Amino acid sequence: MTRASLDKQPHEVAAMFDDVAEKYDRTNDVLSLGQDRAWRRQVTAAIGVAPGERVLDLAAGTGTSSEPFRARGAFVVPCDFSLGMVRTGRRAHADLPFVAGDATRLPFADDRFDAVTISFGLRNVNDPVAGLREMLRVTRPGGRLVVCEFSHPTFAPFRKVYVEYLMRALPPVARRVSSSPDAYVYLAESIRAWPDQRGLAEWLREAGWGDVRWRNLSGGIVALHHAVKS
Repeated sequence: MTRASLDKQPHEVAAMFDDVAEKYDRTNDVLSLGQDRAWRRQVTAAIGVAPGERVLDLAAGTGTSSEPFRARGAFVVPCDFSLGMVRTGRRAHADLPFVAGDATRLPFADDRFDAVTISFGLRNVNDPVAGLREMLRVTRPGGRLVVCEFSHPTFAPFRKVYVEYLMRALPPVARRVSSSPDAYVYLAESIRAWPDQRGLAEWLREAGWGDVRWRNLSGGIVALHHAVKS
């Protein structure tokens, strides 16, 4: 079993997700109490994709997050750093053009996509601002970005309960349902160490994105950050 450290060395992160690929979607359903499906629907709605648009879905995992864009008539490219995730996704969604790629060195031309999205993956990039700059590079002028990421609950008493769940309840549950429970210890620690909503918005602006705004989901457990390339 592989567990990445919080300095997020790329080979560690990739190996960790290789280990969890086969049971990744089922484990996420269990650990989020089914909320991950609702959060992903919010991402699809926030992108507002139109038929014929080109969408880059980063940290796409097994492609579950990409299917709704394809169903709406977009050309969607699922991209993930983990070869294990890409292999699993290709078996499950043979009609999707999976690409293996590093968010800080994307294998795409400038101004290629109408929209870019990354859900629960920016937190695992070793240099998030560099990743956001790469996303800006491959987005056409006027194109948009939606980042869905764990954040900080806005109600202080609930925030304390949530952190307790992450650090105490999540690892034992992961041991029952995941093929690599140690990976979820890392995930819990990385969520706790992640900046709040305002901090991520500042990173987006630093990377060159404009019209940055966010919306809290589930009381701030998750935040949707939206931005536009000017």
